[in-house]
Amino acid sequence: MYTSTNYRYQRSASRLTIGAHLFGILALVLLLVWLLHYRGGLDYDSGNFQLVFNVHPFLMFFGFIFLAGEAMMAYKTVMAEHKVQKYVHGFLHLVALCCGIWGICAVFRYHDMAKLDDMVSLHSWIGLTTIILYGLQWLFGFATFLFPRASEYMRAQIVPWHMSLGRVLLYMSICAALTGLMEKSTSLREREQISSERELHLINFTALSILLFGIFVDLSVALARYV
Repeated sequence: MYTSTNYRYQRSASRLTIGAHLFGILALVLLLVWLLHYRGGLDYDSGNFQLVFNVHPFLMFFGFIFLAGEAMMAYKTVMAEHKVQKYVHGFLHLVALCCGIWGICAVFRYHDMAKLDDMVSLHSWIGLTTIILYGLQWLFGFATFLFPRASEYMRAQIVPWHMSLGRVLLYMSICAALTGLMEKSTSLREREQISSERELHLINFTALSILLFGIFVDLSVALARYV
């Protein structure tokens, strides 16, 4: 019998995912232009602490936020068998988590090299909290839905909470990204290290693109059955 549950897993991708991918790719392009053209590139093993820092925003957006959004859309909007959706969903989230941890390591390495204090800004508090909760969410989801798996009744009870927390974590990660870009922009202006007004505008457009990416990901997940 063709039920609404089957429908959710057999329909084609939501049209809203087009907007999500467009804004995601736009944000990535703008971020790379900023890091490569205005900030000199990125290199985790460099002796230049600025290049080490640049690894952080790249990994936190492309490795963490973008892949987390892809994982959410892969489960809710792409036509595939339920089991395939679950494994792709879990794998992409795991890669995103690993990239997020690497990105956190990059900024701690930058702080050590530049002799700066850790965890003093709102951005750092939101970001680290998000990574910790994201890791716990992944572990709990893996144990509940993949291995060893909870009972069918328990899974049905947990699914709404799992989905809701996932959407909350998406917005928390975006909030961390926006506060981080704002903090970096303010710091560059105060130290008079900004190259031009164009760089400030580029940072702002990057932040807006990240925000719109998150909004479209959330809408595509929330409305996948209808649009």
